[in-house]
Amino acid sequence: MDEKIHSSKTKKKKTKAVGLLSGGLDSTLAAKLMLEQGIEVYAVNFTSPFCTCTPKKAGCAAVVTAVKGLGNIPLKQVALRDEYLEMVRNPKHGYGSGMNPCIDCRILKIQKAGEYLHKIDAAFLFTGEVLGQRPMSQHKQALEIIDRESGFKGYILRPLSAARLEPTEPELNGLVDRSKLLGITGRSRKTQISLADEKGINNYPCPAGGCLLTDSHFAKKMRDYLTFSKKPSVRDIPLLKIGRHYRHHNGDKVIVARNEHESKSLKDLCHPGDHLLAPLNFSGPSVVLQGTSIPAAVEKIVRYTKGPIRKTAAIIHRFGGKEDIICLRDYYNG
Repeated sequence: MDEKIHSSKTKKKKTKAVGLLSGGLDSTLAAKLMLEQGIEVYAVNFTSPFCTCTPKKAGCAAVVTAVKGLGNIPLKQVALRDEYLEMVRNPKHGYGSGMNPCIDCRILKIQKAGEYLHKIDAAFLFTGEVLGQRPMSQHKQALEIIDRESGFKGYILRPLSAARLEPTEPELNGLVDRSKLLGITGRSRKTQISLADEKGINNYPCPAGGCLLTDSHFAKKMRDYLTFSKKPSVRDIPLLKIGRHYRHHNGDKVIVARNEHESKSLKDLCHPGDHLLAPLNFSGPSVVLQGTSIPAAVEKIVRYTKGPIRKTAAIIHRFGGKEDIICLRDYYNG
């Protein structure tokens, strides 16, 4: 009996590590490699208004699937909101091909994950980053900037490319066996896909997904929004994701629904200070006006209405809790 008590007291305590888990193939593989080394993995998943993931009640669908496949490891979900938007507005390290501040984004996420690390007394952080996979944020210089400016230099392990990078503290201290880490580089996913098959990892999302800020069309809307908005807020971002956006010469903005679903969404997303205009007795798009130029909003409804508009056509105009009717006689197109 005494021997059993002594044995349980001297049992080696598992090393804890916090992994940034997107639910994609690379981060899932990185977590799997850590679990195989006996590391107690705690996942942290970040969402922002610019994520293109498929949401579920329990979180991002891909992350929920990944966590389940990894043995239901603990998962902490962190929503990045106005702090993230401010970083997008003025990134220290600039943008990628669109409005994507990849290096600054990574630094912020590492810092947030580091707060979780301290809270649970974990030994190090790890990510699914692959050297040379992304042109802006995954070359050696960028990784060095991220490590240094996040405040966790030496404590960020990248299991998929570790053999091509300098040893980290968990490797030097024997917490992680460096010989079992990989040396993947470049943009090809062939090695990761083969490794996933070998380890029974499936149902991971296509790597083409990710961040709306890399999309050129959305980036244009985002740039315009940040230029004209005095107080940017994540509450405005859903409106940027739908419709055709037009900036009037006086600074007013008109958002035009492209289909019936977007017309409904505009009604739901319209802010109290916005004007909502919708066809009353004909089939056409709803529009949101941010400003005062009612004629500009009416013109867009007429422009995007298919087929002739009757002389009796009218538009419902809602603003400030009130409603009135605008007749289209002056805009009749014959």
